[in-house]
Amino acid sequence: MKGRINIEELNSLTNLESLSIWSNEIEGFKSFNGGEELLNMSNLEFLDMSHNHLENGVLSLKGLSSLKTLLMDYNQLKGPFDLKELDTMNNLEMLSLGGNNITNLISSRGGENLSNMSNLKSLDMSFNNFGNDVLSSLRSLSFLTTLRMDYNQFEGPFDLKELDTMSNLELLSLVGNNITKFIGTKEMRSLRNLRSLSLTINGSSMLLEPLGAFTNLETLYISRSDLKGIRFAQGSNLTNLKELCLDSSSVDENFLQSFEALSSLETLSMYGCGPSGIIPVSQSICKLKHLQKLDIIYNDFSGNLPLCLANLTSLQQLDLSSNHFIGNISSSPLEGLTNLEYLSVSDNFFQIPISLSPFFNHSKLKYVESWGNKIFAETNDQYLNPRFQLEDLILSSGGYGGAFPKFLYHQHDLQFIDLSHIQMSEGFPYWLLQNNTKLESLYLINNSLSGPLKLPIHSHMNLSELDISDNFFQGFITPEIGTYLPKLWRLNMSGNGFSGSIPSSFGNMSLLELLDLSNNRLSGTIPEDLTIGCVSLQELILSNNSLQGQIFSETSNLRFLYELQLDGNQFTGSIPHSLSNSSFLRVLDLSHNNLYGRIPRWLGNMYFLRVLDLSMNNISGSLPSNFCPSNIQEIYLSRNGLQGSLEDAFYGCSELIVLDLGHNHMTGSIPSWIGKFSRLSYLILGHNYIDGEIPVQLCNLTQLSLLDLSHNHLFDSILPCLRSTSQTYRQLGRMLPNPYNASMDKPLEFTTKSISYSYQGRMLSYISGIDLSCNHLTGQIPIEIGYLNEIHVLNLSHNSLTGKIPASFSNLRQIESLDLSYNNLEGNIPPQLTELNFLEVFNVSYNNLSGRTLDKVAQFGTFDESSYRGNPFLCGWPLPRNCTEMVSPPSKSRTSIENEESNGFMDMGVFYISFGVAYSVVLLTIAAVLYINPYWRRVWFYFIEVSIENCYYFIIDNLVVLSQFRFCSLRR
Repeated sequence: MKGRINIEELNSLTNLESLSIWSNEIEGFKSFNGGEELLNMSNLEFLDMSHNHLENGVLSLKGLSSLKTLLMDYNQLKGPFDLKELDTMNNLEMLSLGGNNITNLISSRGGENLSNMSNLKSLDMSFNNFGNDVLSSLRSLSFLTTLRMDYNQFEGPFDLKELDTMSNLELLSLVGNNITKFIGTKEMRSLRNLRSLSLTINGSSMLLEPLGAFTNLETLYISRSDLKGIRFAQGSNLTNLKELCLDSSSVDENFLQSFEALSSLETLSMYGCGPSGIIPVSQSICKLKHLQKLDIIYNDFSGNLPLCLANLTSLQQLDLSSNHFIGNISSSPLEGLTNLEYLSVSDNFFQIPISLSPFFNHSKLKYVESWGNKIFAETNDQYLNPRFQLEDLILSSGGYGGAFPKFLYHQHDLQFIDLSHIQMSEGFPYWLLQNNTKLESLYLINNSLSGPLKLPIHSHMNLSELDISDNFFQGFITPEIGTYLPKLWRLNMSGNGFSGSIPSSFGNMSLLELLDLSNNRLSGTIPEDLTIGCVSLQELILSNNSLQGQIFSETSNLRFLYELQLDGNQFTGSIPHSLSNSSFLRVLDLSHNNLYGRIPRWLGNMYFLRVLDLSMNNISGSLPSNFCPSNIQEIYLSRNGLQGSLEDAFYGCSELIVLDLGHNHMTGSIPSWIGKFSRLSYLILGHNYIDGEIPVQLCNLTQLSLLDLSHNHLFDSILPCLRSTSQTYRQLGRMLPNPYNASMDKPLEFTTKSISYSYQGRMLSYISGIDLSCNHLTGQIPIEIGYLNEIHVLNLSHNSLTGKIPASFSNLRQIESLDLSYNNLEGNIPPQLTELNFLEVFNVSYNNLSGRTLDKVAQFGTFDESSYRGNPFLCGWPLPRNCTEMVSPPSKSRTSIENEESNGFMDMGVFYISFGVAYSVVLLTIAAVLYINPYWRRVWFYFIEVSIENCYYFIIDNLVVLSQFRFCSLRR
């Protein structure tokens, strides 16, 4: 829904009590009969118009007298907000104006602001431009219980006396402002009922000290603050404070030590406080004897856990994740915290026994999480029955765990299990499913488990996630797997040794959304029951097996499929038309198969398609005209039999990042519209029959990293404006953020260091290069190419380039492979090239270069004769020619030396021209003589007739002899 809403249509909904038009790009209301008010919606109690484009003066909310909740946050309200629109809303209890650009509240009809909203209990004014002067507008809100004014323009002293009338206020939030101190706390009476306060403190204790006036304060949020150098004062009257949140604030040891003043504290959260330097846990935390929840995740705490933590006997939830703690859990104070229900120690340096024996007496323990630590097997097996019954167990870590821990045989309430990346040489623990009927998720990734996949006898009706990827399971997949596990919505069995066919019982999994059977030894076809029964399937990954036959039948019903990967199999036939029903496809990978036929035109209508990979097949024919899915970002069509022109194929693919058409039979020229692909980073057109000039529009591709136009028929000169930029210089991390926004996990073939490599994933972002080899390019190498200081590969070999090697090539500081061989380059090799410290391949062979080879320094000491051969005027190591023997007399010029026959050098261009001219002159002379003189003409034709007759009899005579010789040879 966009634009304006028709008021008449809303007024017809007379009995409507709740209306939400959230996030619809609505700009306002319209009427066809002159009315501007929602007069007939008198029963409406809830109205959500947030996240739209509403502006001041177009709300038309009059008549909504029963409205209790009005949400208008994140619109385009700005400047002073006139309250006359809300005059009739006497019953309003909740008003949200957050996320706009409002500066003040006014009433154009006079009277005290917000005076009619005597029942208002919750007001959200966060993320606006309110200043301190707005406080006077709020005095009439005596029933207000919640007031949020985060991230506004409050500055300097904040006068709490302006809020003194809010005797019912329980929550006040002022986060993200620049308040320096509170004033009026001594005279304040009504705000003593405040129970929750949120604010930002920037290194000033003047905000922290007056908090003692809030004697009933129970919750204090001081997030994103600078608390270094300040502390809670002893006797600060915060005796009722039960919850303290310091998330994303900067703290130091001095501040941590002041916790002893908070004697009633039950919850302490210090998520991501990041103290400067690695420090131990403060001993003052141990004095909070009533503490029930402690969260110090994502900090730099280090060392062993302090033994005094054993004093926190009331502790129920403890999260120590993502710190630098060390030591064996068996000797830690955690063993005495028997009231623990939730324990997370992930991402530290603990040593944890896989038996969990230190916690056997923790009868209340329900949740244990420990990934990223070292799991070890104890020397003495634990046969004791633990007192706890876990619900969630996460021990995903490195290390050797031996067999499955025996305490698991006594667990019956497990709902989530992750034992991944622990080396356990056993079979599939089917007994876990039998004993835990509530189990919903089981992750056993990379455990070295082997043998067949043995499932429980009875169906498990709650298991929704099963991941046993990257193990050593073998044999057939249980034919009844769909019957035993009918409620699965995620199944990953990739990276094993499963063989045989895919069971048709998968069709019983109507809730299945992800099925990954890739990298196994499966054969046969895709069962039709799977493509019909798995109606919820979104991801189907069967890559790298030995599957064959047609991909899908015409009856397949995978309408919600958004990722299909069938690469690396033996599928035949054409791309099935039934795939056109999967209109939500984002990724389609059918590469490395035996598909044939043409690319279907309907692929161009797949609106959501981001990645299309049909490479390494037998697809032929021309590309469909106007073939451009609206949001396509990656197209891989290499190593097929495609032919025809590019002119009409991809016009308008403005989101394209990868275009790979290498190793086909494409003809014609590179179209000029390719310069409009502003995001294009990888253009591979090598090994085709493309001709014409390199279009100047390629210079508009500022994001280009790899350009491969090699092995074509391009001519004319090299453009000086060509670019090649490494993706890592433009964006750190992933260039493309998610699998629906161009995965970049598909390999791109590019010749580097004289060898063809496949780059994919993260490695692809580190490589940049230009390959124009094996064309008919002429002219000089532009000096501008030498300023591509991020390029790794430059290949201009097998062309007809002339002139000198530009000295600017010394700026190619990142280059690893430079190939200029088989051209007509002349002059000296620039000695500055020895500064290219990363160069591994250097080839200037078969040119007309002269002078000395480069000095034997650094990596240039590793290049052998093959880098320089075929240049008759080059001398020095590693060539056999000594430069002292090739010194020319000073009186002779270089031109005269080159003309001497003893040099063995001839200008081949001059030779071909001279030969052609002389040959033409001879033919023309003969023709003129024969035309003018009839006698010589008769003699000439007689000579031709005799010669033809002699040749005929010569062939007949020798053919008989040759036949006899062949017959003799066969008899032998």
